[in-house]
Amino acid sequence: MNVYPFTLKLGPLAITGYGIMMMVAFLMGGWVMQLELRRRRLDEEFAADIVIAAVIGGLIGAKIWYVLITGQWGALLSRGGLVWYGGFFGGVVAVLLAGWRKRVPMTFLFELTAPALALGYALGRVGCFLVNDDYGLPTNLPWAMKFPQGLPPSSAGELMRAGVTFPGGTDPNLIVAVHPTQLYETVIMLAAFAWLWQRRAHMHATGWLFGIYLVWAGVERFLVEFVRAKDDRIFGPLTLAQVTSIGLILGGAYILKRFDRPGAADTGAPESLRPKAPAAAVSK
Repeated sequence: MNVYPFTLKLGPLAITGYGIMMMVAFLMGGWVMQLELRRRRLDEEFAADIVIAAVIGGLIGAKIWYVLITGQWGALLSRGGLVWYGGFFGGVVAVLLAGWRKRVPMTFLFELTAPALALGYALGRVGCFLVNDDYGLPTNLPWAMKFPQGLPPSSAGELMRAGVTFPGGTDPNLIVAVHPTQLYETVIMLAAFAWLWQRRAHMHATGWLFGIYLVWAGVERFLVEFVRAKDDRIFGPLTLAQVTSIGLILGGAYILKRFDRPGAADTGAPESLRPKAPAAAVSK
């Protein structure tokens, strides 16, 4: 199956499928956080604060991470050149700052954002699929896909540069069928979102849910990287993303152990987000 990039033309303006899905990911993440704040009877507008902080911090972090691992400083001003882990860490810093400004405890931020992060990541990977980026290694599976105009195309020559071996004499312009790893990640992280969403009212201490997210996200990315077409296997057979994933898994395991005690997620709701009681009328 040949898959081509999705681009929406509006006069001289070209909007890519990646850009559309990134916007959808942030909006949907904000929406599910708003629903959770409503369930807790807290200030729903705080969800918008988190989304704005995540957009700014995420874009800056994703750009900086890409530049650091590639050395391409010109990418700072380009449309491309975004790395998810950089965006994740940049977004975390920005969201923590937004919470600090509102006097919201870090544990509550962890609890609130865990399902939204899983959903946002899943939708973001749909954007990668629509722009034909971040695909996998060659495969003969029935659902294998070809990306003739991908970023880069799934050609034998590009895959060779990623370390894939082909028989001698293979035409480097040959378009090869590969794993649609973007869709693998979408399905896995949608399942993660559903699992996390159903357990929002767990009876562990506030923050426990974020530990589940970190472990799930780390394991998912670690495993998918084995079938991704990557040229950054600088740690033996492991990619930089896999090493980072191990850090996420360990961090998530620590949070699970640290917050695996009797409690209730609702007890961590900060007073700063509770609706203000109407001022009493002044009698004359």
